Amino acid sequence: MSAAVQDIEAILGKPHVADAKPVQSDPLENVSWLPCTLTLELPVVHFTIADLLSLEKGSIVETACHHTSDVPLRVNQLLIGWTEFEVTGDRLAVRITEQI
Repeated sequence: MSAAVQDIEAILGKPHVADAKPVQSDPLENVSWLPCTLTLELPVVHFTIADLLSLEKGSIVETACHHTSDVPLRVNQLLIGWTEFEVTGDRLAVRITEQI
């Protein structure tokens, strides 16, 4: 590039081609701040409105899952993988076992 072109670009504030930032290859980087809803689904057998109305602190609800079964993981209602429950300290967590 000639010195005259470099001088004009310096005056106008335009970056040199060598100084330009690389183009982002992942378009999701531009929207990584958007919020989303993450849900885990546990099927509950024979659950009725009466059961729902009688729920209170300390109630136990039986699920249709075996304790070793994987649980579906959804983001904004879209299935993205499967998880299993795990206890971490005094918290209940999930470990991703399969990504779709």
